Amino acid sequence: MDSLFPLSSLPPSNANAANADWPVRAWGLALLGALAGLVIYFLTLDHDTPPASEQAAQVKLAFATFVGIGAILFGFLVERTRPAWTLGFVTLAGLVVAFATYWNGPFNGHGSADIWQTVCALLSVVIAAPLFQSWRVRRDQATGRFDIPYAQAYHYAWTNVVLWCAAWAFVCVTWLMALLLGELFRLIGIGLLYELLQKHWVILMLIGGALGAGIGLLRDREQILGLLQRVVTTVLAVLAPVLALGLIVFLAAIPLTGLAPLWEATKSTTPILLGCIIGALCLTNAVIGETDAQTPRSAVLRFSVPALCLSVLPLAMIAAISTGSRIHQYGLTPDRLWAVMFTGIACAYGLASFVALIRGRLAPAAHLRTANLRLAIALCALVFLLSTPLVSFGALSTRDQVARLRDGTTPADKFDWRALRFEFGSAGVEATRELTRNGATPAIRAAAAEAIKAKSRWEISPLEFESPQPVIDQKRLTILPRKIALPEALLAKLPDYNACGLDAPCAVLHEAGSNEAIVLHGARVNIWRQEGNVWSNVAGGDSFPGTEHLNQIDAGIAAGRVEMRDVTRRQMFVDGKPVGQPFE
Repeated sequence: MDSLFPLSSLPPSNANAANADWPVRAWGLALLGALAGLVIYFLTLDHDTPPASEQAAQVKLAFATFVGIGAILFGFLVERTRPAWTLGFVTLAGLVVAFATYWNGPFNGHGSADIWQTVCALLSVVIAAPLFQSWRVRRDQATGRFDIPYAQAYHYAWTNVVLWCAAWAFVCVTWLMALLLGELFRLIGIGLLYELLQKHWVILMLIGGALGAGIGLLRDREQILGLLQRVVTTVLAVLAPVLALGLIVFLAAIPLTGLAPLWEATKSTTPILLGCIIGALCLTNAVIGETDAQTPRSAVLRFSVPALCLSVLPLAMIAAISTGSRIHQYGLTPDRLWAVMFTGIACAYGLASFVALIRGRLAPAAHLRTANLRLAIALCALVFLLSTPLVSFGALSTRDQVARLRDGTTPADKFDWRALRFEFGSAGVEATRELTRNGATPAIRAAAAEAIKAKSRWEISPLEFESPQPVIDQKRLTILPRKIALPEALLAKLPDYNACGLDAPCAVLHEAGSNEAIVLHGARVNIWRQEGNVWSNVAGGDSFPGTEHLNQIDAGIAAGRVEMRDVTRRQMFVDGKPVGQPFE
């Protein structure tokens, strides 16, 4: 790999060198992690002292979040130099995530928690940590400057990711060893360790202690950690040409296929595109490295950077079109507003990549590094703002959805009461209560009254207007014993997973006037029965043949070589009841 990527010439900082040999740190972090795990247990999982109210539960959860985030950040950032600065940053970061957790609860599946605001708080901390580490190093060098060197920020960002993953690998190994020892002592009748490992407080203490020890041990071995970081970025960089080629081919095919297939294939168009953008940005930064000295010698790797830079902006624009189309059709929801924010961020990175490519004349590395640092600072500030109550996507969505209901854009029978009542926050609850009194029609008032009485979202029928029931392709069907028109209610059920699914040949055994149908799809056989006007699955099961046998089954179904036979089996009975499986 050295022939592709020259080794970094960036010298370690004085702070890193001073902390490379600090054995007491690993022991201290192990103890801190164990204590943090114990505190989190008493705050969240100690059912012997339940909280007096939901408000108290939220306070406990927020404090547990502060303890957990603070302990992890302290492990990543603690050094002998500038301890007060480290404690100040850790405290501030822990409070940011804790308050976001408190503002957005309850996280019990029945409330209106907006998990994305807490994610934004975590993201702001993750971005701010390497920026703080780089700034602290520059201040330690007594330059009197407040700028953040990109090389240091890049180094700390990747090293923190590698350290996090490696520390969790250490946790897994620790757990495997503990479980093995527990089972070993059980063999001679000593079950204390095994029984302790079943208790929640021991589990959290062991996880916290192992995570702290792993972080401390790895930080004591800066050279190994730096080598791991170098290996990870090198391996990722090798994947850059593959992704670049795939994205260029995809974008080249869009003028030929149009955008319509993107909306028809899946509802997840925007997340898939954003995932590709994140991958392109990560691989681009893995290739360009910290400094020009790390520029790869391979022409294929160098040319993958312009290709990835060219791809990001078009992908972001397609994601924006997809999100805008959803909003135009169905109005605002918190999830769609978050999608707007994420696609906006993607567009900003895409525009910055495109400008860097133009300014660099197909060698954009230096300009990309400058843009990355500025965008990281801006993104940190933005996601911090989004994590606060100053931005309420629930209130914006409530106003838009209620307006669509009142002006008839969304018919009353198509309105998503579950979302308004349980997913739009307090604004949605108040709007639902208001509609019980001042709804435009009796139907709206009655539906709102039913929604406000519900104790959980599951008591309200979900609305599936974004996912119309797919229609079965008649070419897939083999109808036996003779081809007849199937009941409409049965046809509507055939695309279900426990009927014909969405692809492959399918056989339906049904006679006119019968209230029963046997559906064969692959190796799955299900019995459907009619009660009134409703068809429901009443029995069925799967077998698991090999691929070759499954292909033979599909070919036989498509050709109509399907029959049902009566088979006599032998089986054991006890007191007139069957025992075990039938046998020949």
